[in-house]
Amino acid sequence: MILRNFFFILFFLTLTLKAHCSPPELTSHSTKKKTEEIFRSHVSHKEFNQEIAKRTLQNFIKELDPTKTYFLENEVVKWDTPSENFLNITVTDYKKESFEEFESIYSLMLRAIERRERLEKEIDNTPLPTNISVTEFKDLKWCNAEEELKIRLIHLRSLQLEAADSLDQETRPQFLARLAKYRARHHEKLQSDNSAAEQKNHTLAYFLKAFTSALDAHTSYFTPSEASQFMIQVQQRLFGIGALLRDDLNGFTLVRILDGSPALSGNKLKVGDRIIAVNDEPVVGMDILEAVQLIRGPQGTSVKLTILRELGDTEEISTQKFDVDILRDEIVLKETRFETKKEPFGNGVIAHIKLFSFYQDPSYSSSEDIKAEIEKIQKKHHLLGVILDLRNNAGGVLPQAVAVTGLFIKKGVVVSIKNNNGTVQHLRNVDTDQVWDGPVIVLTNRASASAAEIVAQTLQDYGRALLIGDDRTFGKGSYQTFTLDPSANAKVNPQGEYKVTRGLYYTVSGNSPQLTGTKVDITVPGILSKLDVGESFSTFPLENDTIPPNFTDTLSDVHPFHRGKIQRLYKHDKQEKLDLYSAYLPTLLSNSTDRIQASTNYQNFLKEIEKEEFDSENIEEYGQNDLQREEALQIMKDLLHLSTQDAQARLNAG
Repeated sequence: MILRNFFFILFFLTLTLKAHCSPPELTSHSTKKKTEEIFRSHVSHKEFNQEIAKRTLQNFIKELDPTKTYFLENEVVKWDTPSENFLNITVTDYKKESFEEFESIYSLMLRAIERRERLEKEIDNTPLPTNISVTEFKDLKWCNAEEELKIRLIHLRSLQLEAADSLDQETRPQFLARLAKYRARHHEKLQSDNSAAEQKNHTLAYFLKAFTSALDAHTSYFTPSEASQFMIQVQQRLFGIGALLRDDLNGFTLVRILDGSPALSGNKLKVGDRIIAVNDEPVVGMDILEAVQLIRGPQGTSVKLTILRELGDTEEISTQKFDVDILRDEIVLKETRFETKKEPFGNGVIAHIKLFSFYQDPSYSSSEDIKAEIEKIQKKHHLLGVILDLRNNAGGVLPQAVAVTGLFIKKGVVVSIKNNNGTVQHLRNVDTDQVWDGPVIVLTNRASASAAEIVAQTLQDYGRALLIGDDRTFGKGSYQTFTLDPSANAKVNPQGEYKVTRGLYYTVSGNSPQLTGTKVDITVPGILSKLDVGESFSTFPLENDTIPPNFTDTLSDVHPFHRGKIQRLYKHDKQEKLDLYSAYLPTLLSNSTDRIQASTNYQNFLKEIEKEEFDSENIEEYGQNDLQREEALQIMKDLLHLSTQDAQARLNAG
């Protein structure tokens, strides 16, 4: 399988900058006050206990040294594997607004910087080994001794210089000087010109980052500069090329190109391409954030990427170097928020509707756009079935998840939210306009998350749709609030802002996709099906939870004064729990299994994704066929055939 969980970063709307970008105005008192605010809002964690203290200490070390190239094991062991007594002391210190242990770790980092610089100079003229694999830097452990750390740095430099050989305009000394410059810039930010006050601010900011990530995977602290960046992102005023990169230390490898993104335009880039320079500035060895900033830019401007692409088969591989100009644009374009294809079948068509996100603005919404598209197809064709493709859909606006679900069901509960106080609120579809009441297949993968999981699981709960795709979805069943309102031009707090997980959501069955994801009815493997993608692979995820089912809606969350009036409006055309597909499921599953086993193309694809580093060139060829989509169409055709046979049998019997 591809290097799982190794240096991944999505640099379109989800980039989070590091704490050292801009020191906030923090004191020990304001830091503790902020943590208590977060505890009051958080869905499950309410106090700084031993477990949270342990997680925070470990996270603090990782924040400072994520690549394990500064600290030695004996230096950090008391914080990385703390004793119960040490944790008690840490909790007591916290209650006294003392952060001395975290200041000690930060001071250790400053000393480790001096050692790192010394070791870097020592290896400047050291012969470098060849054929170092990036897998060596996966799941790293702390080095036991300085000599072991030195070897790790030598191997790291070897990886970086291997890519530098492709940069004709740069000599080895120039490249090494540039690496040293990047490293010095990073060190200067941490050292803060030896200012004790700024170092204190940095320490407290790193503490807040370590603390929030100790609560769950989605609670975060933002320094003022980060908060400004986050506001830009949620307001969708950030522009780039739209690709998923992996920092392989010898360049940034494209592991996915987002649907509808500028990177996909003109097919100039391919999965597996390695970016080694941006606008003629080499990026090998550069911090990922700095490289991203080079790639980003105003809408309509061009960015030049220098690419390395491997050609040939596994026995004889050559490397091609070339430049590509990409026009920066919005990542989610209006014309590519959804995509429709029609597959002829029998006397009609099957509609394949791919929805990239759940969006809503003054002019467009995902529900209205899909409704209009289905109605347009119905006017021109005999619509037989709908495949709603939610693969790689990471969610979006929650009310749109309700509205999209409402296109396929009658009135009823779609999603329930339980907040940090245990209060449950139901979000309902109250629209009588069911746009499509025929066969529905929802196509998902391990990157289908949040709002996409609500739609998929609710339609499955009501028996309105069959779920097909990877074995499960992402597993994000929580919701967060941010301390700044993105719709207002609020001023960023100089002490920083935070995003906190307030609660979980549940579909009408009372089940939440949190952690486990939504399980499909028929597994059809795709490119992500063997990757460690999902909430369960995040650090400190929240546990799964359930509430009672709500197929019978008692309106218990509505104030008694309004309940009677709403009941009269709501009682007709309620969605019942259906059993439309269970009789056909064994045949559908058997036929699908037989097709996949008999397909040479599919079997080769399955072998490729099992590899530690699968061949991206071959994967892209398989992807052009979109084997998951093809099999989903075959399953829909089987379903239509079986239901027609069933209807004919009932007619004959009658």
